[in-house]
Amino acid sequence: MTDPWNAVATLADPSRRALYDYVRRQDHPVGREEAADATAMSRNLAAFHLDKLVEAGLLSARYEAPADRPRGRGRAPKVYEAAGDGLTVTIPQRQYELLADILAEALAAHEAPGAVARERGRLLGQAMRGAGDILEVLGRLGFEPDAGTEAVRLHNCPFHAVAARHTDLVCGLNLCLIGGLLDGFGQDSEARLAPRPGACCVEVVAPAPR
Repeated sequence: MTDPWNAVATLADPSRRALYDYVRRQDHPVGREEAADATAMSRNLAAFHLDKLVEAGLLSARYEAPADRPRGRGRAPKVYEAAGDGLTVTIPQRQYELLADILAEALAAHEAPGAVARERGRLLGQAMRGAGDILEVLGRLGFEPDAGTEAVRLHNCPFHAVAARHTDLVCGLNLCLIGGLLDGFGQDSEARLAPRPGACCVEVVAPAPR
């Protein structure tokens, strides 16, 4: 997973930003010589910056011989392509793509959005087992959890702008998503609605005694 802050720091260099923009806009893998010519820098300097972009997770690289080169003639050159779907950094963290994906899946499958959100949360929880405790996992998703004496309050809503306009819908999806996340992570805790101004509408509480 690309570290967004490392990626931003990498793109702060004008040469790397120029190379990244050029490679991203092409419809074919870009070699070092082509990238150097397009950005008016030496091949060695272009190669250095391209590899830094790979380290940051912004580009992917592989060795690929040109289609017109006879097989076995020399080492295949290194080529680069854009990695992932681009880069978005928000403060505090937002997850609008996740929300859109849940709603699109529900629409395409003719399912209730809440059911899709709960299943997505369950799969996320299973995938993130071993990535830390539940507070760390909620933090990675942008919820900014704070463990209180009775409940874990979530100080940030990753869907804030949409929740402000469609509160009931988004808070319901948030409840289902976090509930599924807890199930998938193997937690006995429960998610419940607890709306607070400027914060997530959901909090996590220990299960009621039976």
